[in-house]
Amino acid sequence: MTTFYLIAWLVVQDRSGRVLLGRRDGTGYMDGLWGLPGGRVERGEALMAAAVREAREELGLQVEMASLKALGVSRFDIDGMQGTDFLFLSHTWAAQPTPLDNTSEVGWFAPSALPDDCLPWLPAVLDAHLTRGAWLTEQLDGVDGVQILSP
Repeated sequence: MTTFYLIAWLVVQDRSGRVLLGRRDGTGYMDGLWGLPGGRVERGEALMAAAVREAREELGLQVEMASLKALGVSRFDIDGMQGTDFLFLSHTWAAQPTPLDNTSEVGWFAPSALPDDCLPWLPAVLDAHLTRGAWLTEQLDGVDGVQILSP
């Protein structure tokens, strides 16, 4: 039986267009790489609530669900893992970003100048959903990059 992952990510973007990333630490998934705050949706938890919770747990941010905009959905089927990433966007938050649970440091990066040691799928997914406005994408084994399924 294959496990199916339901993941909620939060893209926190400042006024200059930079996105907030945290260096993953102790997550069991690509530790040491820069990524968005996010993680698995818990049973009975709403998608937006999961994105808000992850930002609070990982970076200490206080984000209101009402401030979130649905950014896009990306299905993945890579290296034996299947799931769906739900991406949300917020331009408002309270508190100073601080590395907390499963995060060793935080930083702001332009979407077009992400660090080389970020999650391998992150540049293409941010480009598709944040820059190009795609709603639905797929990441599949044997397919280079991210397939955009919607304008």
